[in-house]
Amino acid sequence: MTESETKTQIQLQPQAENITSPLHRFQHEAMAATFEIIIADETADYARQFSLEAFQELDRLEQKLSRYVENSDITRINHLLPGQPLTVSEQTFEALEISARLCAETDGAFDVTVGLLMNCLLNKDKTPRQNIPADELDYARRRTGLHLLQRNKGKFTVQVLIDHLQIDLGGIGKGFALDQLAALLRDWNIPAALLHCYSTALAVGSPSGAAGWPITISHPRQPQKQLARLHLKDQALSGSGLQQGQHILDPRTAQPVTGRFAAWALAPDGATADALSTAFLVMTPDEVKKYCDRRPNTLALVFIPTTATDKEKILPFGPWKNQLL
Repeated sequence: MTESETKTQIQLQPQAENITSPLHRFQHEAMAATFEIIIADETADYARQFSLEAFQELDRLEQKLSRYVENSDITRINHLLPGQPLTVSEQTFEALEISARLCAETDGAFDVTVGLLMNCLLNKDKTPRQNIPADELDYARRRTGLHLLQRNKGKFTVQVLIDHLQIDLGGIGKGFALDQLAALLRDWNIPAALLHCYSTALAVGSPSGAAGWPITISHPRQPQKQLARLHLKDQALSGSGLQQGQHILDPRTAQPVTGRFAAWALAPDGATADALSTAFLVMTPDEVKKYCDRRPNTLALVFIPTTATDKEKILPFGPWKNQLL
């Protein structure tokens, strides 16, 4: 799946109630989204200085990771000829390595190489194309899979094994960017901050006297209704969902996915949470359960929409304890 299919309705709502520490909020537009930094327990001047450097870092990241930037690393990869090595930035290489790990862990449910396949299967409004020629579909499917992108970690080089391989980091890029900002926080010795971008939040530490950063998860069809309330500390939470009329596709089968409307992932870092919320929309409930059972620090919620014969359900996976409402 690509970013255009996900992150469309699920919004996390950082809350400031019951926090007595001074909070400093800053916002910045990057990667076609609004990033927010909330810093606790620091002076206003120091927090502002950090935000300026952090937002410069976001802009630098966008220049490397966006497929919409003409000379970005990703755009250059997407124009590579087979066997032609390309040196990319260390951050781009790291994002691709994380993508490859999560692709393997989800058995291909999360895959950043689906750009050509999505263009083949969906119209511009994300509705399914009809009567797709078999040779066109076969062409796109043969150009899907991270095994087609070779990576040399020692040299930070990549090369494609087939022409027209299309990389899209939309399903992981914003979470990865939040992780980069968290690393910058450590360099500045800032112990407590909430980093937020639309549907993904990464909590670093917690404000003085608080158990964590309070976050609510809203019902995807009834935003005024809360599904969960939790306190994040050194964790990330991300949600993915679909607007009415849109479709999601399983990159493993090139078939539409049915029976899921939204998913949330709680994980140790932003990139993992971002990618898993996308993958959990594609994976079956049994697959999600197996994934979370093997990783106690990863939790999931999957929203099963109402049908004519069944009421809507929110399926929890992992130890949510008393966080669900």
